[in-house]
This record gives sequence, structure tokens and C-alpha cells, in this order.
Amino acid sequence: MTDAAAKPLTPADYDALRATILERKNELPKRLTQVAAYALDNPDEIAFGTAASIALSADVQPSTLVRFAQHFGFDGFSGLQQLFRARLRERTSSYEERLRTLEQDGTARAESTNIFNGFLAAAHRSIDAIGAAVDPDSFERAVTLLARADTIYLIAKRRSYPISSYMAYAFGKLRVSCQLVGTANGMDDDLLAMATPRDAAFAVSFSPYAPESAAQARTLAARDIPVVSLTDSAFSPLAECSREWFEVVEADHAGFRSLSASMAFAMALTVSIAEQRRRA
Repeated sequence: MTDAAAKPLTPADYDALRATILERKNELPKRLTQVAAYALDNPDEIAFGTAASIALSADVQPSTLVRFAQHFGFDGFSGLQQLFRARLRERTSSYEERLRTLEQDGTARAESTNIFNGFLAAAHRSIDAIGAAVDPDSFERAVTLLARADTIYLIAKRRSYPISSYMAYAFGKLRVSCQLVGTANGMDDDLLAMATPRDAAFAVSFSPYAPESAAQARTLAARDIPVVSLTDSAFSPLAECSREWFEVVEADHAGFRSLSASMAFAMALTVSIAEQRRRA
């Protein structure tokens, strides 16, 4: 076999690259897996960073970035980087451009207004991204799975906790039986021990993943209790144990990430579950 025949087919765009990474993730060496996880978690950084800065953030050598690119058919890292830059150009809307103009106009607006506009722009990017990422069929399967449950266990910690907390509030108003996992008295394991295969769980965790949430989701899945999850990467521990999982990558402003897209997804899921149960 010649070298040309052995060279892997180069992905034509970001979506094709992402699909290829997910398809091969179990075959990747440890360091390439580390780069893959970083790239899918931080696509904007890959688009704008230098090889040196990206390698530092991903905790690998710059040569590892080159090996990663070549593994997927590129001649070098710059070729792969072009896919990430093209992704941003394709997703840029005129509305986003207007918001960026406001954000950068520091002469006519107070600093606090610039911060507000920055977070507004980030929220818009986040919602636009998750709108394109969520597969309608997968969403319908998740709604059906959770709507059939006797009780829905809501698992989240740290930054993710406001999502499950608000879902619990909304489920209460909608008369859907749920249990918020996050007790002040530390009885979470005892609470989860009461779950049966007639129940289901919705888990949320973002990088750096809360080990408690991952362990609780794995425990339920091992007992044949279906888990649906919201996370930010195919390399998340929640993805491995979930019947259905969804990826949301929240854009940041000055290093701060909001929960705009995550909350929108969670409320759509909550109301859809209640509506399906009402029609049943």
C-alpha cells in the first residue's frame, strides 16, 4: 500500500472533523485524546490561538498538535486550524456583528454597559450554537424517555446546579414528580438508592466535571435506570453512561461563562416532558 493510499481522508469542514473524532475517540493515543477533548471543548481557542498557546492550554507539546492534525489527514496544524476558523465565519450573523461593535465601542459607553453587551453577545452565540447542535430526533427520544418515568432524578453540582434547581421548581408547578439530588444533609446516595428502572435521571455537568455527578449517573445507569444528560463534550464522563446526551458549549465573555443556552435547553425539555405526559 502506498503512502498516498494510507493517508486518512481529510475532513472537509468542522462538523465532519467532529464526527470523525467521535468515531475514532476510543482508538486515539492518550495525548491525542487530550488534544481532541480540548479542541471540541474550546473550538474558538483553536481558531484564534497560536500552536504554542494552544499547546500550553491543552497541556501538551506543540508537536502533539501537529501529530493530531496529521492523524486526521492534514499536512500540519495550520490546515486543521482553518476548519475551526471557517466554523466561526459560517456562524457569524449580522446581529452578532452589531453586538460586537457595541462591545468594542468604549468611547461612547460606560464600562458596565460594555460588559452587559459582551455577555449579551456571548449568550446569543451560545443559543445559536446549541440550536444547530441539538438533533430533533434525539431530543424527542429524551423527552419520551423522561416523560415515562415515575420520578425524574435531577443530578447537578457546582455551576450546573442552578439548571437542575430551576427544573425542579418548574416540574413542581407542572405536577411532574421529580427529586432534586443535592441535599444539604448529604443524603444523596440514600436518595438515589430508592430509584428503580421505572424512574429516570437527568444529569448536567460541565468541564471540569463534578466527580460526584459522574459517579451518581454511572451508578444509576449500572442499575438499568435510564440517564439523559447535558454536558459540553463527547469526552465528558456523562456521555459514556447516558441513553441520550446533548452537547452545549457556552460562549464566554472575559473568561466568564453564562448558562444561557443550557437554561433554554433545560426549560424546553421540562415543558416538553410535561406536555407529553398531559397528552398521554
